[in-house]
Amino acid sequence: MKNLSTIDKLKNIAYPLATFIGIIIIWEITVVKFSVPSYILPSPKDIYLEFVNDWQVLAMHSKVTLKETVIGLFMSVIISLLIGMIMDFVPFIKKCFHPIMYVTQMIPTITIAPLLVIWFGFGIKSKVICVILTCFFPMLINFIDGMDSIDRDLLNLFKIMKSNRLKTFVHLKFPMAMDKFFTGLKISSTYAFIAATVAEWLGGSAGLGVYMVRAKSSYALDKVFACTLLVVLFSLLFVGLISIFKKILIKWR
Repeated sequence: MKNLSTIDKLKNIAYPLATFIGIIIIWEITVVKFSVPSYILPSPKDIYLEFVNDWQVLAMHSKVTLKETVIGLFMSVIISLLIGMIMDFVPFIKKCFHPIMYVTQMIPTITIAPLLVIWFGFGIKSKVICVILTCFFPMLINFIDGMDSIDRDLLNLFKIMKSNRLKTFVHLKFPMAMDKFFTGLKISSTYAFIAATVAEWLGGSAGLGVYMVRAKSSYALDKVFACTLLVVLFSLLFVGLISIFKKILIKWR
């Protein structure tokens, strides 16, 4: 059975990898065969050469975007947990603000980011706030849903044991809601880089978004694709790290 499980895991890795490599090969052959100009569609080779030739510039801009994303995501975790805890302890606040939070998430990031740049300037503050506004909601909703989905028998058991609200939250609700919270965190980690990049598009001096705008203006699409690929790789890295941290933190699952 262990061998079958190992084979299945290898297949889960091998099949997507083979598909990705196949797409890259078809892309390269198509661009070369039909002589597609690089300002319309760069080949994978052009994108690779961009990484090789301009890796120092890409690394500098990546550090800025990573800093904005990490700070914003970390603060989103703290804010979502605090708000979730307050809503659990004070149901009246949950009834008042829970529907409003859904409405706020219907506003596109592209419309919020310019206002943040105007209000908080072109520095890191506006980008971090944009990341927070984009990321805290999936974590908060999953955290609340996790607490609401706890078996009523367990809650009644804690009541019988005369556990107060704080002890029930610490020993039952918080641990039981962590599984869904980490699901929201994975979703937010992918949104975080998008939010930071969009905020950089609309105003900034450094970052992958700024570099993409400059490259787009000069029709250097190989640079644009290189930045896009970096955003994807960073997002995958964050999702992987969160999955590892989840397994370590909630072993009891």
